[in-house]
Amino acid sequence: MNLVTGATGLLGSHIVEKLISSGEPVRVLVRPSSDTRFLDQWALEKAVGDVTDPATLTAALEGVHTVYHCAAQVGDWGPWRRFVAITIDGTRNMLAAAAQAGVKRFLHISSISAYGHPDGEGLVLDETAPLGVDLHKWSYYSRAKVEAERLAWAAHDRGDMPVTVVKPSWLYGERDRASLPRLIRAIRSGKAKLIGDGTNRLNLVYAGNEAEGCILAATCEQAIGEAYNLSNDGQITQGEYLNKIARCIDAKPVTKQVPYRIAYSAAFVMEVFGHLFRKTNPPLVTRYSVWLMGRRCFFSARKAREQLGWEPTIDYEEGIERAVKWCSDNGVC
Repeated sequence: MNLVTGATGLLGSHIVEKLISSGEPVRVLVRPSSDTRFLDQWALEKAVGDVTDPATLTAALEGVHTVYHCAAQVGDWGPWRRFVAITIDGTRNMLAAAAQAGVKRFLHISSISAYGHPDGEGLVLDETAPLGVDLHKWSYYSRAKVEAERLAWAAHDRGDMPVTVVKPSWLYGERDRASLPRLIRAIRSGKAKLIGDGTNRLNLVYAGNEAEGCILAATCEQAIGEAYNLSNDGQITQGEYLNKIARCIDAKPVTKQVPYRIAYSAAFVMEVFGHLFRKTNPPLVTRYSVWLMGRRCFFSARKAREQLGWEPTIDYEEGIERAVKWCSDNGVC
């Protein structure tokens, strides 16, 4: 039995879809309030529970061989206590319960953001890069991902169970309710701008391709005790990505530019204002989003390609068309 946490999210839902399509038995951990309409199309098991409530995890893990731990607090805004409860303590709870249940493989979904916010023209990072570089005070998402990954490695080193860590990058695809809808709205309104000249290469992955990489990592014996950057589907620049979206929605090309440093400084001011006045909604721009879009460094997926045989089955052209169509069809943009 495979257990997927975070199954109603972008990556989790694609992992469920891939496992089901290959005939694998799947159980999902869902909160009582979760919207499970997408999952309801399949004959899978639902365990009602929450990673923040250890008492609900014992039954969910009964008979489970492999855990795909996707649940985390996503986004770059919100109170630190929420990131601690869901991403850090939630991972700690899942690791402890999985060890108690005798789980044979634990796939921890980390992020390339766990490396921190390194940057530099021509800088290429692989899995040997240190965690948590250049994190600022409010890098809550990245800080939480660092701590959760360390917990996963500690469990592996103790011999609790075999652990593999995968590090997705910027994900897009069907059921993306966060970044892509915001980009579509900005491009359609003519407010979108390139950060820098737009020629920087993005670490961008279609969620279905990412899910295939996760399953390869969770089922490959060589992957035990290893980390993999599942971080790109090939070559695409910031400008190419934004303008592929623009073509899909028949919008004008994105040509306006803002220097990286100006965008970063403006984002800092907006963050200060947001934290000072305890705003629940994120500011228009954050330093994390500026770094995500405009960074000049790149995270290599070579190890995953060589050891796991991971290659994208959906290219950027098709993936972006699919993702934009889903957003349009479901009224989220």
